[in-house]
Amino acid sequence: MIDSHSIRKNIPALANGVAYLDSASTTLKPQTVIDAMNAYYQEFPANVHRGVYHMSERATAAYEHAREQVQHFVNARFPEEIIFTSGTTESLNMAARMCAQSMRKGDSVLLTYFEHHSNIVPWQLIAQEKGVELLYLPVTENGEIDVEAFDRIIKPNTKILAVTHISNASGIVSPLSQLVAKARAHGMRVIVDGAQSAPHMPIDVQALDVDFFACSAHKMLGPTGVGLLYIRKELHDSIEPVVGGGSMIREVSLHSSTWADAPAKFEAGTPNIAGVIGFGAAVSYLHSFGMDAVNAYITQLSKKLYTTLESLPYIHILGSSSHEHQHGIASFIMDGVHPHDVATILDQEHLAVRAGHHCAQPLMKLWGVPATTRASLYIYNTTEDIERLKYALEKVYSIFHRN
Repeated sequence: MIDSHSIRKNIPALANGVAYLDSASTTLKPQTVIDAMNAYYQEFPANVHRGVYHMSERATAAYEHAREQVQHFVNARFPEEIIFTSGTTESLNMAARMCAQSMRKGDSVLLTYFEHHSNIVPWQLIAQEKGVELLYLPVTENGEIDVEAFDRIIKPNTKILAVTHISNASGIVSPLSQLVAKARAHGMRVIVDGAQSAPHMPIDVQALDVDFFACSAHKMLGPTGVGLLYIRKELHDSIEPVVGGGSMIREVSLHSSTWADAPAKFEAGTPNIAGVIGFGAAVSYLHSFGMDAVNAYITQLSKKLYTTLESLPYIHILGSSSHEHQHGIASFIMDGVHPHDVATILDQEHLAVRAGHHCAQPLMKLWGVPATTRASLYIYNTTEDIERLKYALEKVYSIFHRN
C-alpha cells in the first residue's frame, strides 16, 4: 500500500511545500537514495573491478549488488543482461547501433509517432549512414497507436520494432503485447523505451519478450546520469560493442582486440559507481512497496487528475479521447494562454509542471500545437496536489481573461 504522506517525509526537496508535478521529467530523491550514494563517496570511493584492496572490493560488491537488484526489478534471467549506461538516451542509442550492425541499405525500422527524440534521432543518423528506411505506425481517431496498421505499414525487410512503452508527452500506454507479437511473427528484433513505464508498473522483460529494454534511474527515485540497457543474453555474442576502452577487453594488441564477456563487454570505462549504487537503492525502495501497489496508486491518482482537468472548460487534454489507456501524465492546453505562461504562473503558486514540446516534436505537429503544459504524477503526489493545480489554473485563466 502506498502512503504518500509518509513517503513525502522521506523526500527532502518537498520540505519547501512545492506541489511537484514534473516526475515524467525527473523524480525527486528519497533520503535513503541520497544516503546510499553518500556512503560510497564517504566510506569506499574506490574504482570497481580493478583493485584487490578492501575499498575497491567493497565498491565492486556494492556495484554488482545493484546490478542484481535491477535484474530482479525487471525480471531479467541473468545479471549480465543488465548493462549500466548514462540513461535511457544512451541506452537507446546503443541498442540502435547494435541492431544496425546487421542492417543493410533498404532495410527498415518501425517506429511510432509517440517516440521521444531519443528513439527517433539515432535511427535518423543510421538512416543517413546506411540507407535504412524509417516507417511510422499511424495514430487512430481516438489518439492511440494504430495496431491494425502494422501489417500494412511494414515491409519484407523491416528488421526492427522500436517503440515506447508509455509516451512521455501524453501518457498513452502502448499496446505492447500486440505489437511485440506481430513483430515476432515477422522475425523482427524489439527495442522498448521504458523510461516512463519502469517507474510506474511491474516490468518483466521475459514476459514482454523484448530484445532490448531501456530506462533511467532518475525517473524512478534514483540519481541522474545512470540507467540500464537490458540485452537478451542470446544476442551477446552476435553484437559488437559500440564503445571501446578500458574494462571491456580481454586482450589488446596494436592492431586488434578481443572482448570480455558481458556485461563488461558493453561497459567501457569507469562507470557512474555512486549513481549505480543509488539506482540499486531506488529500486529497493520501490520494491518495499511493490510495483503493483505503485501502479494502482498512480492509476487512481491519474483518474483524479484527468477528471479535475476536464472539469475546467478552458482546459483541453491531448492524447486519448477516453483516457482509458493514459497513465500518470496529462498534457494539456489552456484557451488563449501559451503553455509557458501557464507554467510560469503555476511556478509562482509553488506548483512545478513542464511546458514545451517534451522532446516529442513529431507528436506536437500531429496534434497541431507547438507545445503543451504537462502535469505528471508519482508516489509522493496526493489529491491535494491536484486540487492545488486546479485552483492555480483557475487563477491563470482569470489573469489572461479579465475582460
